[in-house]
Amino acid sequence: MRKILLFTTISTFLLIGITSVKAQKGASEDKIKKILYFNPEVEPDIEEIKEPTNHAFFSAVSDNLSGYKKNKMLRAEIQIPFDSVDAQTIVDYCINNEADFAIVPKVKYFKVGIGKYVFSNQVIVSMKLFDASGSLITETDYDTYRKNMRLLGSAENFIKIGTNGAIKGILKKLRKIKPSSEAGF
Repeated sequence: MRKILLFTTISTFLLIGITSVKAQKGASEDKIKKILYFNPEVEPDIEEIKEPTNHAFFSAVSDNLSGYKKNKMLRAEIQIPFDSVDAQTIVDYCINNEADFAIVPKVKYFKVGIGKYVFSNQVIVSMKLFDASGSLITETDYDTYRKNMRLLGSAENFIKIGTNGAIKGILKKLRKIKPSSEAGF
């Protein structure tokens, strides 16, 4: 009798362990969300700073999204005007790239200094988040001078700081809009 009771107890614990592992596995296999990023609109419109800005921006985005395993970054090599976004263009790009969301960014440079003495080039990184149907979900901006208060550093570093801050701002606003289970973006 004792052997049967021991065998039943061990079998029960094994079955409970197997079912809990299956339950965890099913919950973690959420759908991977694809986020389409457009090239940022750069202000002032100087051709020489667009490529380094794009490189720094997408480097920061890929570094930031590497922490989220259920998100995948897609890149569109086109620049959409930040202030006049066409919803149909967003829909077309999301359909063609099978994306769930689209982000339209803008990087605005400004100089900090006194008179003719310039201390640093700061940036304001702005982002608009759209869903696949072209509806604006949220928008945010991050001013590296006001929020970070660092004067020394390269423009590339400020773009990375601003991009990380803008992505955190979007995630923060998404948590307010959506329930916590969907806010993983």
